[in-house]
Amino acid sequence: MDEILIKDVGDSGVIVLNRPKALNALNLTMVQKIYSTLKQWEPSKKLVIIEGAGEKAFCAGGDVKSLVLALNEPKGELLGEEFFKKEYTLNHLIGTFNRPYIAIINGITMGGGVGLSVHGKYRIATEKTLFAMPETAIGLFPDVGATYFLSRLKGKLGIYLGLTGHRLKGIDVLLAGIATHFVPSEKLADLKRELLTLRDVDIEPILNKYQPKLNHEFSLAPHMSQIENCFSAPSIEEIIERLKKDNSDWAQKNMETLLKMSPSSLKITKKAIDEGKGKSLAECLKIEYRLACTALNRDGDFYEGVRALLVDKDQKPVWKPISLADVTDEYVNKRFAALPANKELQLCASKL
Repeated sequence: MDEILIKDVGDSGVIVLNRPKALNALNLTMVQKIYSTLKQWEPSKKLVIIEGAGEKAFCAGGDVKSLVLALNEPKGELLGEEFFKKEYTLNHLIGTFNRPYIAIINGITMGGGVGLSVHGKYRIATEKTLFAMPETAIGLFPDVGATYFLSRLKGKLGIYLGLTGHRLKGIDVLLAGIATHFVPSEKLADLKRELLTLRDVDIEPILNKYQPKLNHEFSLAPHMSQIENCFSAPSIEEIIERLKKDNSDWAQKNMETLLKMSPSSLKITKKAIDEGKGKSLAECLKIEYRLACTALNRDGDFYEGVRALLVDKDQKPVWKPISLADVTDEYVNKRFAALPANKELQLCASKL
């Protein structure tokens, strides 16, 4: 079965992620096919729609289990390096794409699925959308350009989502500023039909027509001042200290969540998102690539996190370093250090 379905619809194009049983998780072949299709379509198509097959997921993320299992083979890290390089290059193409790019994020949208959608011009959430960047739980960090977009969400919301992996559902994905529109899932077929038969490129009025009147409060609204107060702290230790001091049920729950995560992932994530605010998408992706390459080893937290959560499923990762105090500034800075020039991620802006 084709893992990516490519549909030419007149002067528009549709890309369908077609691994519904794997929640449309991304592998290297899929990344390459999407990239070459977009490059081919960019000069000529009026618009591009990307969606996931099945009802459950747009895309639940990259196939990290395969990347980690490959680390047991000789030179297994090369597969990971190749995957991240191609994936981040695709994320950059989406972010600089010269045609309207419309991602229909119906269902689970996490990790790599966020990278396929959030950098495009239009992101359409439905009541079934479930968004999260849960990488700190598997010893990684929010990547696919997440250090760029999370750093631009209101207040400290991005750092909160990136550190805790907190899940947002349905309309909350719009209210958080991640989706650009909200359309009930039963209206998607009509919306697509109208977009694909559009005579001009005035997409906005059509999307607005399908968006119902919204009078919902953001589910995190009652906690935004706590998020602001606790997650504006200069260090992870201080964030935990402030949560402890807050002592509400909400703060307790978030403190427990953070204490389960990889200590090094938390510190790396905070630094990357803090610094992402002043960087371009390309600069963020280059730094993420350095971080991803240094995560690809059998002794690291990425291997251990995926082993504990997705391979052996014992849910008992043994992190190294084991505590936040052991994750020194020197350790973190080393992860951010430049790679040899021939290994750095090279990105160039899309040109027509």
